[in-house]
Amino acid sequence: MAEIEVGKITHFFDKISVAAIGLTGELAVGDTVHIKGHTSDFTMPIAGMQIEHATVQAAQAGDQIGVKTPQKAHEHDRVFKVAPDA
Repeated sequence: MAEIEVGKITHFFDKISVAAIGLTGELAVGDTVHIKGHTSDFTMPIAGMQIEHATVQAAQAGDQIGVKTPQKAHEHDRVFKVAPDA
């Protein structure tokens, strides 16, 4: 599967397991992302996202979003959108 880098983790909130992602590309609810860093490496679907505590269905380059993650992520981890096989 092809992967396209769409952002980086800018902060991780441990207690609520939420990653803040600074986007350099587009991302939408339903997309699958691969979060990869020095000690992080996992894939997850985007079940929901927020911008400034407001729920949104899609975000674009320049947006700062929050997403709940099943595992710990770290600042500077790279976020890739997994493109479905055609």
